[in-house]
Amino acid sequence: MNYSSTLFAPSEKMGIYEPLHHISMWKDTFKGDSSPNTGASSIVEVDVRLDSKSDHTSHESQRPSRNDQEASKPSEKIQRRLAQNREAARKSRMRKKAYIQQLESSRLKLLQLENELHRAKQQGLYVGGAVTSSHVGLSGSVNPGIVAFEIEYGNWVEEQHRQICELRNALQTRITDIELRILVESGLSHYYNLFRIKSDAAKADVFYLISGIWRTPVERLFFWLGGFRPSELLSVLIHQLEPLTDQQLLDVGNLRKSSRQAEEALTKGIEKLQETLTDSIASHPLGSGSYGPQMAMATENLEALECFVNQADHLRQQALYQLYQTLTTRQAARGLLALGEYFHRLRALSSLWVARPSGPT
Repeated sequence: MNYSSTLFAPSEKMGIYEPLHHISMWKDTFKGDSSPNTGASSIVEVDVRLDSKSDHTSHESQRPSRNDQEASKPSEKIQRRLAQNREAARKSRMRKKAYIQQLESSRLKLLQLENELHRAKQQGLYVGGAVTSSHVGLSGSVNPGIVAFEIEYGNWVEEQHRQICELRNALQTRITDIELRILVESGLSHYYNLFRIKSDAAKADVFYLISGIWRTPVERLFFWLGGFRPSELLSVLIHQLEPLTDQQLLDVGNLRKSSRQAEEALTKGIEKLQETLTDSIASHPLGSGSYGPQMAMATENLEALECFVNQADHLRQQALYQLYQTLTTRQAARGLLALGEYFHRLRALSSLWVARPSGPT
């Protein structure tokens, strides 16, 4: 599933009031005196009054009005918000750049590992314990695609842990919705990237991906076609998102129902594939020692397995996206935080289980 999202900064209507300045007319500054013998002192006195009033008027016009000051306040608020948006975008670019550098570093490590394996094979020094068994595909040989997947998945888990901490801090500090939306969409993109690298791993060795050996033991307990059932994760998350509106409850309920129906359809498809494989393998009398044609037919049937895994991941991705569309920004942030924390607890439980005393108590 591809998705595209666009951030829109909320706009505000700003009403600006410009007061009209009424300038009064001087009325009869000189009260007419029919006598031509007007004294010079009266003329000077009138001039002084005119000058003083003119100065007073100029000072009043230069002084900023109270309404002008009030009108500038919304503009300052918008400037602060734009500055916050620019800072959030800058941080997002820095995170993206760091992630790309991390992927490039992983690629170089993979190339180095491949070169070392190639040299070891040429020298006849390669033994099964030279690399970890997880790097070996279920076919028994070293699979570069699986090596690449495990490196990328290890980096993915580390990045998820960092994003969880960042989301937790963001929700505690009450940052703006715009900044929070950037973190949420970054978290969703991180999960979409996991589906991408899983698709590459399925091409390399689909049985390795389905087996779940790249996950911890407790996580494998919940495994279904290379991952978790979306309906089960929705059941876990819905209690972490309360309070929800009636419409949100209805939408999440419908999403969980449709996810469960799609899961059942894929499960029936896998069961049908198993029946087909059984019929193909057993179509010739067993025990004859000849099974070439049967194996060719079964191999063709197995190619559908990769399609089932990709469809299951597509269902997971759709469920995440539809849930995001249903929730508010802060609810989506809490949902991503809860999802990451849930996986982290499963991994922690696996570590405790592995480290438990194996002897009798």
